[in-house]
Amino acid sequence: MTNHHVLPDEAFARRCFVEFNAQVTVDNVPDTAVRMELDPATFFAADQRLDFALVAVMPTQDGRKPGEVFGWNRLSVQLGKLVLGEKVNIIGHPDGRLKEIVLRDNAVLVRLDDFVQYRTDTRPGNSGSPVFNDQWEVVALHHSGVPKKDDQGRVLRKDGRPWSQGDGDDAIDWVANEGVRVSSILRHLARLDLDPGRRALLAEMGPDSGLDQSTAAPVPQPQGTAPAVPGVTTPSVPAVPVTVAMTERETRTQSPKKGRPARGTAFGGRRHLVFLHGRDQQSKEPDDLRRQWTSGLNRGLTLAALPTVDPEDVWFPFYGTRLADLVTGRESAAQAVGLDEVSAAAAAEVFAAESPTGSYEQLLYEAAARAGMPQNGPATTEGFGAGLVGALHRPLSWLAARSDLDEWTIATFLRDVDLYLGDSAVRQAVLDSVLETMPATGELVLVTHSLGTVVGVDLLTRLPEGLDPVLMVTAGSPLGLDGVNERLLAHGPHRPPRVRDWVNVWCPTDAVAVGCPLEDERWGKLTQLAVQNGRDRAHKIEEYLAHTGPAREIGTVLTRPA
Repeated sequence: MTNHHVLPDEAFARRCFVEFNAQVTVDNVPDTAVRMELDPATFFAADQRLDFALVAVMPTQDGRKPGEVFGWNRLSVQLGKLVLGEKVNIIGHPDGRLKEIVLRDNAVLVRLDDFVQYRTDTRPGNSGSPVFNDQWEVVALHHSGVPKKDDQGRVLRKDGRPWSQGDGDDAIDWVANEGVRVSSILRHLARLDLDPGRRALLAEMGPDSGLDQSTAAPVPQPQGTAPAVPGVTTPSVPAVPVTVAMTERETRTQSPKKGRPARGTAFGGRRHLVFLHGRDQQSKEPDDLRRQWTSGLNRGLTLAALPTVDPEDVWFPFYGTRLADLVTGRESAAQAVGLDEVSAAAAAEVFAAESPTGSYEQLLYEAAARAGMPQNGPATTEGFGAGLVGALHRPLSWLAARSDLDEWTIATFLRDVDLYLGDSAVRQAVLDSVLETMPATGELVLVTHSLGTVVGVDLLTRLPEGLDPVLMVTAGSPLGLDGVNERLLAHGPHRPPRVRDWVNVWCPTDAVAVGCPLEDERWGKLTQLAVQNGRDRAHKIEEYLAHTGPAREIGTVLTRPA
């Protein structure tokens, strides 16, 4: 069981997995985590108002159910498990760290029909954590922070002024945390119209759950207030700094999204950690992205026995909205491309026709060739620019079949890379957006991902003289393609200008990283790290950063004496 804002539907759940034993042992060393696949086809139920999702987990390879291996918490539909002022305890993974337990310094403040509010030291990443009473009964599912509001219903900052999106969550005057009452969730489940097989699965929770269809109690209509900020898990009391990625807040407006600078005291004020994102980020919030990246890095830092990082200490330039506006502006109304309207191959034909320099098709065929596509097929005689319908289906399908990425993702990624490299106005607009949120002096640790690796190498030619790039990390990068590196501002392949140390990390099933490792000797000396990312997560930046190798390279630089 977790929150609806974590697993909103079956389709998303199919792309996720769970990890058990993400904790330290009694010897204070990381335990061996065990990944297991979700099975929403067997059971999935969710409700947005109660902000919960319940999904089946596949058995282990030897047929045992996860509950038989790791144990499980019994749930009771009975009321009376919550007393105002009683202590509550939370077990979770704040900020994406290994398992942590919050004990004693907490209390129940408000008890509503379906929700309970309490003072407990939590952070983003605690979403979906069980809330226990002092008898270690599960009383609630943690899901949200509760902000202070004025008479007009506006969320207030700690200084008493109305809060706006650009202020960041840490500026909000949080008065409590909130969880969904387990009794309300169980009553909701009892009222669902389920087939006998799914109903039998629920009945396995035991008699205390009230999930016997014949004795199901009606679900009461909500009489208390709904969560003030749905989907937000934020502390009312500061906790250990570091956070995890969150879903988009429903209260956010469509105001322009800007990059996030780090606070001035980060890493002594003379060393700067900068994350540079890739494409398709326009619908996301920079604060959430910064937490997501930091969460992945902190997982790797923890495994490497290095100090974790507070997301507020990270610079996060943001060009996602600007790039998306430029891409959308180039798509004619007659040929607007939508995933629900055309195939990826047909979209690729449009991208090739609209390529600023006619290089899109070459990029696609080079990527497929580097992924092992035979060169003795029809594609070798058709010639580029032949304009044949379906001519790009072969390289697209080849790349998709040998990676964890689908044809549409590959086609649109190469479109954005081609547009960035081929249109000087687009390149300048992206670089200008990045430079708006960059330190001016000191040591720079630049961590880049996907298209951001291309932007990052170009960025090195535009940095102010007082900024010293001591480490660059490229993750899931297309720099190995000649159609990419030859069109950089510094015209590769050769060592990126000014950077002292360079770490390139890739996953063999990441189609964006085709051409890695970077074997051309003109790249110079660099550290190359191959990693195995999770299924269907080959290109995810948080997956890359969670590995010990890249995290150790970053953490070692951040913690060395100035």
